[in-house]
Amino acid sequence: MVVHRGRRGGAVPRLKGLVTNPRFEWNVVFGWFTSERLFTGLLRTLALTAISMAVGIVVGVLLALARLAPNAIVPGTAAFLVWLFRGVPVFVQLLFWGFIAAIYPRIAVGVPFGPEFFSVDANVLITPFMAAILGLGLNEGAYMSEIVRAGLLSVNRGQTEAATALGMRRFHILSRIVLPQAMKIIIPPTGNQTISMLKTTSLVSVLAFPELLYSAQLVYSANFKTIPLLIAASMWYLLVTSILSLGQYFIERHFNRGVVTAGRTSRRRKAKAPGSPTTPQEARP
Repeated sequence: MVVHRGRRGGAVPRLKGLVTNPRFEWNVVFGWFTSERLFTGLLRTLALTAISMAVGIVVGVLLALARLAPNAIVPGTAAFLVWLFRGVPVFVQLLFWGFIAAIYPRIAVGVPFGPEFFSVDANVLITPFMAAILGLGLNEGAYMSEIVRAGLLSVNRGQTEAATALGMRRFHILSRIVLPQAMKIIIPPTGNQTISMLKTTSLVSVLAFPELLYSAQLVYSANFKTIPLLIAASMWYLLVTSILSLGQYFIERHFNRGVVTAGRTSRRRKAKAPGSPTTPQEARP
């Protein structure tokens, strides 16, 4: 902080802001912000986010349905997987998948205690990109399972029983009745998880996968411009996060149309009801 003294001797504090501080090196920041290396890392980050979220949503839906199964074995197995992947830090899971070849040098497919159909080298199959997908996707699936399960349980059970009495199949009940109503519960936390996933991909740098942060690290390890490169990467994260937040807003508004319309209709009916106040003055006691 720089202190400027006025004519009357009073101390007027003046902060040396972001623009005037030369150590931020904004010319370097904006120069690397539009560079091809960071943009390529950004594209890898977006691909990693999209694929990991897709894997997480699929795994989450399957685990949520498994936990609602009528028998005891399937829900117990699903609950164990949720406990495992949600309890172990995602950073540790990324390291585990990155070094899976130390435990299983070759990954084989075949009949247990029987013939082996084929096998492949673990280092060839589990690349840094694949290890990142497995670590992020399975961890996300554990959280998505609870989000999807909460959305499914929010739907009145009487609607499922009525559809069953009409002879509808379970798949049609789930896809046409339960899921459309559960989406207004599932969408908001899923949007938050997507934004969180975008930022969590920065942990993949431990696997030497050249996403956005690791691309910036490679640059500043050569030119020693650490702060400007970190600021440039942060600006890309903020930009994409803002776009995702805007998309989340419109998606939530789309799935809440029925709720908003029903609320407006209810208020109009109350306003037209006999004896209801028509002006703010009449509404007061």
